[in-house]
Amino acid sequence: MDDVHAPLIEDLTRRRGVVLLLGAADTGKTTFARQLLGAAIAAGKRAAFVDADIAESTVGPPTCVGLKWINDPADLDDLARADRLQFVGSIKTSGLVLQQVVATAALVEQARSEADLVVVDTSDAVSGVTGQTLKYHKTELTRPEVIVAFQRGEELAPIVGMLRRFFGADIEETPVSPRIISATPHERSADRAKHFAAELAPPLQAWRVRSTVFAPTLPAGLDPSRLDNMLVGLQDGTGATLGLGVLKEEDAILRVLTNHGEGMRGLRLGSMRIDLDSLAVTPVRLREVMFGL
Repeated sequence: MDDVHAPLIEDLTRRRGVVLLLGAADTGKTTFARQLLGAAIAAGKRAAFVDADIAESTVGPPTCVGLKWINDPADLDDLARADRLQFVGSIKTSGLVLQQVVATAALVEQARSEADLVVVDTSDAVSGVTGQTLKYHKTELTRPEVIVAFQRGEELAPIVGMLRRFFGADIEETPVSPRIISATPHERSADRAKHFAAELAPPLQAWRVRSTVFAPTLPAGLDPSRLDNMLVGLQDGTGATLGLGVLKEEDAILRVLTNHGEGMRGLRLGSMRIDLDSLAVTPVRLREVMFGL
């Protein structure tokens, strides 16, 4: 365990409830989460990890918020396999605050009802209107008992001040560990592609889909070719996400390629296209896809 954070982790292990982690990129939030979860189960607690970092996912694939039950040390070695998913539909924060907040709140609420300690990792969006709005509403709906803010200089001062003013959570400011090594953009992209590759590993099954199974609903007369290579979340009919799929159009017939077709009740359109060969992603606007606007 990192000596910088050992006293804080020891303190948090004695508490119950939700611990929300805030920090910019490369501040060690995920490393801290692993250490805290390990300490919690060593202390005999049932723990849960909610990963709300949709771009740099640890639990489940990118574009999703994932929940992982942590019952023993083996679970910490298998974080990629989510116990429950909520589809957000993009790796970008801008324009998707509502989807991210709802997805995170839903999984935290489930985890809170069954775990002694729930650790919530968040994205690196901590500045500007979008970052502050996202963190405000996540705090509002997840109702954390403790917020851990990983400070590098004073970059979190505005958001920490805002959260202290509006919410009653105990906010613990802590320095970034000197052991943290920053990742390059290329390394981040390669890691994201690795996670997409695991989720969309061939051979993918092709399921023919009707225009009536989508959310949002497709407009009448939409050319199905406009949906080619769109990323979708496969829904089970209870509000949970089974996994990811990719739409393919051929001869005006639309199919979804996926490893999660069994139990599929509907498809949620994301805001990205993905190339299954390179696993490169491209953001799109749904209004442009559907209406050309």
